[in-house]
Amino acid sequence: MGEDDFGHLERLASELGTRGFHARVVHSQTGRAFVRVINPNATSLTENVVCRAADYWWSWGERMHRADDPAGAATKVARVLAAVGE
Repeated sequence: MGEDDFGHLERLASELGTRGFHARVVHSQTGRAFVRVINPNATSLTENVVCRAADYWWSWGERMHRADDPAGAATKVARVLAAVGE
């Protein structure tokens, strides 16, 4: 993973944190990094977001958003992890 990808992950985690989510960059044993996001109001609602080739990707392998717009990506993650009634 390149230094740029790590920076994008950190910016996304920070943006999600300002929206009330628990988000942190995690380094796997294989050397890959991702943002682990948890909705604190419904802890079963979680997602792991990776950054590759200047894009954010969902854990299921679908491109989510461009990496130079962490606010836009955070909006999409927040929508997916919203608990009913939030």
